[in-house]
Amino acid sequence: MEESKKNSFILDRVDYKGDPADRNTTGGWVPAALIVVIEVSERLSTMGIIVNLVTYLYGTMHQSSTTSSTITSNVAGTSFLLCLLGGILADSFLGRYWTIAIFSVIHALGTCMLAISAALPELRPPACNHDFPFKCEEPSSFQMGILYTALYSMALGVGGIKSSVSGFGTDQFDQNDEKELAEMAHFFNRFYLIISFGTLLAVTVLVYVQDQVGRSWGYGICSASMFLSIFAFLIGTKRYRYRECTGSPIIQILQVIVAAIRKRKAEFPPDLSFLYEKASDNESTISHTNKYCCLDKGAIITGMDRGPDGLTISNPWGLCTVTKVEEVKMLIKILPIMVATIIFWTIRAQLLSFSVQQAATMERSIGNFPIPPASFNGFFVGSTIITLIIYDRILPFWRQSAKGVHGFTNLQKIGIAIFLSILGMAAASFAEMKRLDVVRANRGSTSSTLPITAFYLLPQFVLVGIGDGFMYTGQLDFFITESPKGMKAISTGLFLTTNALGFFGSSILVTIIKNVTGEKVGHGWLLSRLNDSRLDCFYALLAVLGCIDLAFYLVLASWYKPNPVEDAHLKINGKEKV
Repeated sequence: MEESKKNSFILDRVDYKGDPADRNTTGGWVPAALIVVIEVSERLSTMGIIVNLVTYLYGTMHQSSTTSSTITSNVAGTSFLLCLLGGILADSFLGRYWTIAIFSVIHALGTCMLAISAALPELRPPACNHDFPFKCEEPSSFQMGILYTALYSMALGVGGIKSSVSGFGTDQFDQNDEKELAEMAHFFNRFYLIISFGTLLAVTVLVYVQDQVGRSWGYGICSASMFLSIFAFLIGTKRYRYRECTGSPIIQILQVIVAAIRKRKAEFPPDLSFLYEKASDNESTISHTNKYCCLDKGAIITGMDRGPDGLTISNPWGLCTVTKVEEVKMLIKILPIMVATIIFWTIRAQLLSFSVQQAATMERSIGNFPIPPASFNGFFVGSTIITLIIYDRILPFWRQSAKGVHGFTNLQKIGIAIFLSILGMAAASFAEMKRLDVVRANRGSTSSTLPITAFYLLPQFVLVGIGDGFMYTGQLDFFITESPKGMKAISTGLFLTTNALGFFGSSILVTIIKNVTGEKVGHGWLLSRLNDSRLDCFYALLAVLGCIDLAFYLVLASWYKPNPVEDAHLKINGKEKV
């Protein structure tokens, strides 16, 4: 009976009181679902605001189209970049639970402030005079200040939430238990599937409410949903499994580097088992690997590390354990994979900008119902959702037919996503060539749209949408499972940083192409008017860059070896359990 009680405890996890987490009373699907609710509300609010922000800035705040686009891109990019800050805070100081709780409140307050600014006439400029439609009053510094405060409060909230939600969700499953490990594999797919439904709801229903009912109502719904999700999240406090903070990962990285530099001239011992290691209660150890052996210098015990009694003196800035060194190695190992995924997110960024502009010039009606150009991203989200549903349904049959196989590996998913994005850009290039043929055939026409259906654009939205399902789940799984236990939030922040680098990389690439190809009609690829541009060449370039990136990624993936398993030590009733 006593042995059965011991086996119910989860290694390296505690409950809300700080005691070892009991498998029978904590964790599992219900707490994980309460955590996912926060991310669903965040996605609903953020996407519902961001996708329609340009029209609000242009139509209500009287900003130019260029300024409106820049503000929107900056808010989106900053949201993802702040995920790195959120990861550092979660791993170093707050823990994932408190990071989610605090930043969710910040996000909710930001959306609430945005709703108030949209509702009060004093916080926005007066409507343009119909007699002078081109002489609109610009907003005051105070009005723009309130708007910026609201938007960047929301962005700050996104950074804290996204960096910790997925990692805290996986904390509810024990990777050392075969049954819970299989459930965690399902969690990654279902996690992104569920939040994709939130995105779909945002770009359809919530955008409709903003345009047809009122911005204040739309933003108010965003704020209300966040406050309700916070309440649901707090309900699960007693049932969550927690990981205790193990110290600042940034400080640990610096300590390993400094110790290795200080001992760069030290000789390795004849037996590497003599490298410094010290495992205390409730801590894990990682076996030594030969990768990045220059960092192992920091674990060499020299004379300066011994006291007068001959015992080793622990000084983290001069002597690091093998485990600490290996954790830094683990983080370094995933960085090349991170770099190789940026092109995918650069391609993804085109569907929010140029592809929407293409759709705006084409026929978009189904019967008498016109489809808004931005709503074509609904086909992207729909493709992602269908892909995840099909994959989630096929997975059990796959596991039965091939025992021990849990579906595609995370690295295989990433490779599939990059390949599909290449096909998507190739399809986009051919669709644009067809559209430009119609443009040339209808020179002089006064019609606002071209006599060509926008459904020629579906392949690029569908292919990249399917790839997004594989990329997000594969990349998220990879960064969480391959990172050290004390750095999972910061590694999630690194994963989400690739999204930001994709947005900013797209802007940089557009600037370079405009400068290189010039502004002459017929030669410039990206001109002020889409019908005068050669967007097909730009899409083709992205496809070529994707091919180069895929080759680079395949080399990295073939070289990559999974990180060693951490050997956890837990003392229960005075006896050590491994």
